[in-house]
Amino acid sequence: MGRRRIGQEKFGFVLERGKPSSLDALVKLIDWAPIDGALGMISCAAKGEPAWPPRALFRAMLLSVWYDLSDVKLAEALDDRASFRRFCGFSVSEPTPERTAFVRFRRTLVAHGLDKVLFEQITDQLKAQAIQVKTGTLVDATIIASASEDDGEGHWVKHKGRPAVHGFKAHVGADADTALVEEIAVSPANVNEAARFPRPPAFHFSVK
Repeated sequence: MGRRRIGQEKFGFVLERGKPSSLDALVKLIDWAPIDGALGMISCAAKGEPAWPPRALFRAMLLSVWYDLSDVKLAEALDDRASFRRFCGFSVSEPTPERTAFVRFRRTLVAHGLDKVLFEQITDQLKAQAIQVKTGTLVDATIIASASEDDGEGHWVKHKGRPAVHGFKAHVGADADTALVEEIAVSPANVNEAARFPRPPAFHFSVK
């Protein structure tokens, strides 16, 4: 079974990389070689499709744990957030896995007895460097349909598997510890969370 190649920007206008996040720093502190070696046997593509690189899917699984995301929310966040794309190795211009890819990958990890082993390896690496990962809640966003498609302030947006919607997006930022809402912003529906909250308070790591 062939594997997809990711991380390649397509020719054309490319969005700005954005400000570095805590994930950009964290990914450099982890030795991925033993993880990649253990994942070398993994292939969990849908029938007739190239497989997503297991490293990218495993990193996405880490994000789902750290941010307490369901597979649906993980797929949406990976599609929308530049910092998530960079952490997993996706370029800004290419598609990202859908929910079913994470379901298949998790089942495959369990079948090979790698689910707990690999996550413990990451935890042990971070502990050895006296690094503490603090989890929290992502900046959330809700699509609000406009009363009329003629509303010039709204914009069309479409997520995977959903019909296009013309309207706005409400961005809500909450404190990672208290879950109290700290900031609310409304934008055209095509503006992503990273643009409204370049440095969301939902996740950080610290050195003890």
